[in-house]
Amino acid sequence: MGVDGTIEYISDLLSSVKKKKKKKQMQTVALKVRMDCDGCARKMKGVLSSVKGAKSVDVDLKQQKVTVTGFVEPKKVLAAAKATKKKVEIWPYVPYNIVSNPYVSQAYDKKAPPNHVRAIPATATVTESTMDDHYTNMFSDENPNACSIM
Repeated sequence: MGVDGTIEYISDLLSSVKKKKKKKQMQTVALKVRMDCDGCARKMKGVLSSVKGAKSVDVDLKQQKVTVTGFVEPKKVLAAAKATKKKVEIWPYVPYNIVSNPYVSQAYDKKAPPNHVRAIPATATVTESTMDDHYTNMFSDENPNACSIM
């Protein structure tokens, strides 16, 4: 094998390092999809299982949630789901114990599953107006002119 064989081996080794593709990571993509019946769920499962890299597709008809697990890109999964002409969005809900103010107007959603609220940015805060402050002082125990109904 000699020097020529060693140099050729090293050059092949270095060239193969450059050619390697970056592997996609295993991801879970959750979507909120408007589904009315089992046929809609079956159609959505068929379309999303055909996405390249999808390992499993779980459909929850009650929560209107579709979960795709595998080596997929969220944009491609969303595009494939929108191709079915259904109303589709990335799953917007998180458990309410993760959110700092779960009952802020942007987070509270009547359609959310139990123990979940809408995911909101951290910049959303509770705002209290001067009108709210006025009502608070009106019924305060420290105010001598307060209402004495109680």
